[in-house]
This record gives sequence, C-alpha cells and structure tokens, in this order.
Amino acid sequence: MSGKQIPLAGVIGHPISHSKSPILHGHWLKTYGLAGHYIPMDVAPDDLEAVLRTLPKAGFVGANITVPHKEVALDLADTASNRARQIGAANTLVFQPDGSIHADNTDGYGFMQNLRSGAPDWIPADGPAVVFGAGGAARAVLQALVDAGVPEILLTNRTRSRADRLKEEFGTTITVVDWLKAGNVVEDAELVVNTSSLGMHGQPELRVPLDGLQPGAIVTDLVYAPLKTRLLETAEQAGCTPVDGLGMLLHQAVPGFESWFGVRPEVTSDLRAAVLG
Repeated sequence: MSGKQIPLAGVIGHPISHSKSPILHGHWLKTYGLAGHYIPMDVAPDDLEAVLRTLPKAGFVGANITVPHKEVALDLADTASNRARQIGAANTLVFQPDGSIHADNTDGYGFMQNLRSGAPDWIPADGPAVVFGAGGAARAVLQALVDAGVPEILLTNRTRSRADRLKEEFGTTITVVDWLKAGNVVEDAELVVNTSSLGMHGQPELRVPLDGLQPGAIVTDLVYAPLKTRLLETAEQAGCTPVDGLGMLLHQAVPGFESWFGVRPEVTSDLRAAVLG
C-alpha cells in the first residue's frame, strides 16, 4: 500500500454526543470532495493528555476541544497562539508533523464573524456592550469586543466574583454590574450578548428584565438550542436586531478545518440547514 495517509480530525469532550461539529465538518469534507474524516471522541479528563499525545501517531492532523477540556488542552500544548493565551483556553489544536501540539482559540473569531454577518451595520465604537455570563465563552467574547474597539463593556454574572476576576484580567474597559441590577444597564447598550447557558434547552431561563432594550440595539445569544431563545424573541419584539448563536459555531470551525484539510470552507445556508438537521 502506498499513497498519502488520509487526514483525520475530531472533537474531544466529555460528554460529546450532543456535538454538532461532526455534521459540520462532515458537510464541508463532502462539499469540497476532500479525503478526510472527522469524529466525536468522548475522553475523560484523566485520559486527555495520553489521548492527545497518541492521536498524531494515529494519523490525526488536529482536533477541536470542548467542555470540560479547553483550559487543560492549552496547558498541554507545546505552542499556542496569542489569542488562546489571552483567553486562557484552547478550542482548536493542530498537530505538527513532529507530533507537537499547537493550540489556538477561534471562539472570539467565530463570535465576531457571526455578529458582523448578522448585524453588518454595527459600529463597535458607537457605545457600550452588555455581556451576561463570566465563563469560558465570556472570555473569548470580551477579548473580541476589546480588540474591536468597544469603548465600555458592562459585565454581569450570577456569581459576581467570577466577573470581578475577568475585570482584573481584561482591564478598565470592563465595568462589573451586580446581577440584580443587570436590567438597568440594558437600556444604555448598543450591543447585548448572552454568553451564559441560561435559556438553553434543559437550563433555567435568562430572567434579566429586558424592558429597557432600545430599538436598534443588537442582541446576540450564544445559545443555539433553541435557535430562537426567549432573549432573541424579546429583542425582536422590541425592535432590536437579533443574531442567533448558530453562526458562531459555524464560523469558529473555519480556521481549524482550513489548517487540517487545506481548504478554507465557506459558511453557507446549506451548511446551516445541514447542522440544524
């Protein structure tokens, strides 16, 4: 048998059965007629390091990393992009020919591409953004908003100490607002972002009062199951521009796919339909 090895990639999480990434990458492999496979891998935290060191030997060119492994994956990597270091987590790994691991984080990129495609008129410098949540996704969003030149970010989280910690890291652009007062700052916002899991199937609703939303504000939810969350429904009724969270998932996958399979894929309506099933 001669011939080039078929490149393999996949997504590693614990659990992983809910992941849409195999459908997404599978759609692109088929669309572009590329040799390659992308598979879901359920890996327990204790096994992560051994698995990551073994995959390159088995023909893998890289992997996506999801909950709960994003921070640890960054620590295990041999090299990392600046944005992964700033965010403190990795969602995309590229295995080099010598087996070393390069870590990147494309969540902020995916967030920003989705926002710009859903709300092309948004001007970052125009005014404050309100961000709900202070987990891993919030870190990527904050980094993207700071880099885009948003003048003020009002950050609010159910556990205030986590938001305070992010303010220490990301600096003076960020003002922490008490969760109980979150409804009061919404009326100043040009952009409202939910990075928490509130409003997702099986999670409690986002109960922040939204009657202060100004018509013309842009409201985006990283939750995409359901596709139209209560937050986005309320935003639409208030005359805001709603941007659903599915596009972030699709756009964040572009840089990884390109580095593994050698083609820069496009985010299309066909892709959205395939992922929504």
